[in-house]
Amino acid sequence: MNFERITEIFVILENKPSVLGDLLSQLAENEINVEAIGVFQDTAKIYVKNLNKAVKLLNKLNYTTELRDVLLIHLENKPGALAEVATKIGDEGINIEYCYGTLSRNGDTVSVVMDVSNIERAIQVLQA
Repeated sequence: MNFERITEIFVILENKPSVLGDLLSQLAENEINVEAIGVFQDTAKIYVKNLNKAVKLLNKLNYTTELRDVLLIHLENKPGALAEVATKIGDEGINIEYCYGTLSRNGDTVSVVMDVSNIERAIQVLQA
């Protein structure tokens, strides 16, 4: 397992057809690649490498946004890998607010974006 602290963009969306497509099309037209995304009813959590460009664009387009520091955790794709991380964090009293993930192209690893109640403590726990 390895991990890094990243900043994702939390975007408020209307929960209706075409809204997500419009958002993603705007990013694509401005050559901003979405590295990871989680969509939950009326919000999108988006990780992009060109954060400043994306935030400027979204603000210009009148999206309500917030930046959040989260963990990007890369795990071996095997049973129990995510359970081990979640248990380790939870045993320290750190709440996992949400997580979403994706499988690598070759299927060997999974990457999970995780928002936790205490990111500094979670980093210490995962480094131990």
